[in-house]
Amino acid sequence: MTQAIAPRARTLVLLFLAAVAALLVGAGPAAAHAALTGSDPAQGTVVDTAPTQVSLTFSEKVATTDGSLRVLDPKGKRVDTGKPANVSGTTYAVQLHAGLPDGTYTVTYQVVSEDSHPVSGAYTFSIGAPSRTSVPVSGQEVGGGVVGGLYGFGRYLSYAGYIVLVGGAAFVLACWPRGTSVRAVQRLVVSGWLALTAATLSLLLLRGSYTGSGKVADIFDLDLLGDVLQTKTGAALVSRLLLLAAAALFIAVLFGAYDKRDDEEKRDLTFGLAIGGAVVAAGLAASWAMAEHASTGLQPGIAMPVDVLHLFAVATWLGGLATLLVALYRAPADQPVEASAVRRFSTVAFGSVVTLVATGTYQSWRQLGSWSAFTDTRYGQLLLVKIGLVALLVGVASISRRWTGRLAGTGAPGSRATVAAGVGAGVGGGGGKDPGTGTGTGTGTGTGTKQSKQQDAGKQGAARAGAGRGSGEEPGDAATGAVGTERAAQLARQRAAEDTARQKRLRDADPHRFGLRRSVLAEAGVAVVLLAVTTALTSTEPGRTEQDAKAATAASSSSSSSGTGSSSGALTLDMPFDAGGTNGKGVVSVDLDPARAGGNEMHVYVTRPNGRAFDVPEVKVALTLESKSIGPLPVAPDHITTGHWSASGVQIPMAGEWKIAVTVRTSDIDQVTVSKNAQIG
Repeated sequence: MTQAIAPRARTLVLLFLAAVAALLVGAGPAAAHAALTGSDPAQGTVVDTAPTQVSLTFSEKVATTDGSLRVLDPKGKRVDTGKPANVSGTTYAVQLHAGLPDGTYTVTYQVVSEDSHPVSGAYTFSIGAPSRTSVPVSGQEVGGGVVGGLYGFGRYLSYAGYIVLVGGAAFVLACWPRGTSVRAVQRLVVSGWLALTAATLSLLLLRGSYTGSGKVADIFDLDLLGDVLQTKTGAALVSRLLLLAAAALFIAVLFGAYDKRDDEEKRDLTFGLAIGGAVVAAGLAASWAMAEHASTGLQPGIAMPVDVLHLFAVATWLGGLATLLVALYRAPADQPVEASAVRRFSTVAFGSVVTLVATGTYQSWRQLGSWSAFTDTRYGQLLLVKIGLVALLVGVASISRRWTGRLAGTGAPGSRATVAAGVGAGVGGGGGKDPGTGTGTGTGTGTGTKQSKQQDAGKQGAARAGAGRGSGEEPGDAATGAVGTERAAQLARQRAAEDTARQKRLRDADPHRFGLRRSVLAEAGVAVVLLAVTTALTSTEPGRTEQDAKAATAASSSSSSSGTGSSSGALTLDMPFDAGGTNGKGVVSVDLDPARAGGNEMHVYVTRPNGRAFDVPEVKVALTLESKSIGPLPVAPDHITTGHWSASGVQIPMAGEWKIAVTVRTSDIDQVTVSKNAQIG
């Protein structure tokens, strides 16, 4: 059975790694859960006079620091006065220096949303008239890189540890009290506690760098750690660590004092452990609810208790499933998991699934808000995947229930009759040459006799070895004694191997138990992927927030385009190129004004690496909106002067993230195409 378990275990581990890798790679930086819904001055606006402040409005409250909101002049110099202030609701403003000159200014922001996720971005506005700027607008995302990957893995590990810890303890208390003495089950629950504790400590250390610089070197910055401890997320993580100390005491009693009590004392202790364990489990679940999705947005007073109940039901189901799997594969032959325990867990799992459906329906309504969000937002798409996996898991669980019914019909495993029948089936045929390979009509006497003879020979050899050493016999006799001792050790190893083989045959003797193990293993494989998808959901912007942000952006764009006295500001993109050959290197800059849907003025500038303008034989531009399969739309600008091309009436059919590709031909045979993506409209 060890050889049979190993490939399955490797498959499960590979499935786990593949699921985590696919989600972490596909997700990229953590999605923002607070979206920028408005700004003053607005994105791309050209204002006549310099404003006294810049204000940003988000979809929910955010946490700010001194560098959270910065305003930079065209040369990249900071022109704001310091830490932003909350002026009203979800609007935050930073004051500007007086007498700012004309030009294009860049606003960058990096804040932490109320549900603990970092948010960043940048945009430009202009005073008087647009100008070139040396400040890059792209690359302002946080929550990615090595630190982001470690943080994401820590989140997954913390959920997995909680599920194993709580689900394993609940399975033992509610379904299989005899499991408190099974070492494999003890190790599983303790490993859940260790995983959750290690993950919580890691998240606490990573938090400052994750929401800030993203640098690995900042992980152990004590100043950042001090700042984290003053946040809502830091308080939640510290609370989790304190509750884990109580959980350690719970584990010590469950797997220590419990098994030493008589039946009446066990009943009283079970009640106390159930109450205390439920309180600790609910407190641990609340450490997520108080700092993430449930703590903000619509109906937080209802959402947080529902979230606690949802996570507790997940742990009871999936953690109990993991414990059952370990019990089926690793429990000793004289301590098998009884059919009655499996039936009780089946009932508990059914109740957990009903709870999950009820709480999950409420959470889906709260986070999506519309049917279209299922397909139009990443949160909705991941939720559809999760629903499909839950349905698959329930389907596999129904197969396990059928195996449980068959197992119950064959008698309660663990009874003397069942064990005797298993031994007879597993080791019968002692008259054959190899143990267990006869016809099943023998009693194992032949094997037992052979083993007895071998054991007697080993004992005699050990006795001779001891006598030789005690009476000062000749070296030859001592050597003979050493050989006897080695032979005895060899026989001991052989007996241990035979005991292990006998336990394997005993576990495989019942086809219903074998079928149950296979179906539970399949359930565990689906559960691993389900947990990965759930973790990804917790770091993805809710569909309701995403759609509200899109609507606010569209309204802001419409308002800007219909207003008078101001227009959307110019979009400037600088793209280095290297076509090879003589004069093959330089920088091509594209200015698009007013950078919105409809007619636009386009200017293209070509300069050498030292900034001096120079002419090239040909410049062509193409616009593509890949999300809507529009384009490429060709633009052939006219040559105006040295290093300057222009095109009027460039039509942008709709707002979106457009790919702007510029082809620069520097000779008859040398040309290169460079491109950048930019939000237009």
